[in-house]
Amino acid sequence: DLLDINMPLMNGFEVVKELKKRQFKTKVIFLTMHKEEDILNKALDYHAMGYILKECAVDDIIDCINYVAQNKSYISPAISSLLLERGRSLNEAKGKLDKLTSTERKILALIADEKTSRQIADQIFISIRTVENHRINICHKLDLHGVNSLLKFAMENKHLF
Repeated sequence: DLLDINMPLMNGFEVVKELKKRQFKTKVIFLTMHKEEDILNKALDYHAMGYILKECAVDDIIDCINYVAQNKSYISPAISSLLLERGRSLNEAKGKLDKLTSTERKILALIADEKTSRQIADQIFISIRTVENHRINICHKLDLHGVNSLLKFAMENKHLF
């Protein structure tokens, strides 16, 4: 499927969510004007097989379709440098995650799913106080500071745990 990120009724990411929810086995290519690293990362987190800039579409679209048809990924060469940055960021995040216990990783995954401390406690059969202690330990180990830093880290890196 060839999708734009900005579409009228549903954006491209919402379409991908719906396709996965309905268990369609489809390969997604985003054709977009977005060159920003965070948008590319989100597309890759949604398992897009291709990401083509509209400004390069004439040159890139046939190559992209051929790559994706062979089950290979394709990113417009004009933004390939963003992949290097993504790789560095992933390695850094993985290194930090190695410091966490399995329970802390489980709690981090539940935080990424936007669960409250109460919901986490109920789901893994521990007290809220224990969940809060784990949150503090996770923040300390990951060197996170600020009210929403743990949630932000969890959401940005949930594909790693």
